[in-house]
Amino acid sequence: MDRNIKLIGTGVAGALLSVLCCFTPLLVVLLSAVGLTVFVAKLDYLLIPVFVASIGLVIFALVRRRRSCAAKTPQPN
Repeated sequence: MDRNIKLIGTGVAGALLSVLCCFTPLLVVLLSAVGLTVFVAKLDYLLIPVFVASIGLVIFALVRRRRSCAAKTPQPN
């Protein structure tokens, strides 16, 4: 499997996971049921940077993929 495809998949999975955690009240309910309500206020400090890093990883992999495809394409003479 192409290395860029793995980077894109990892970035998309991380972005979806972090967005899901940011917008899902289920996480708040689960944390309060377990007694970890103190972490609910701090979730944004973790999840938003994870989301931004994941989107950055996807952009990096797409740019790298485009450059490698452009390098492999034969130039007309």
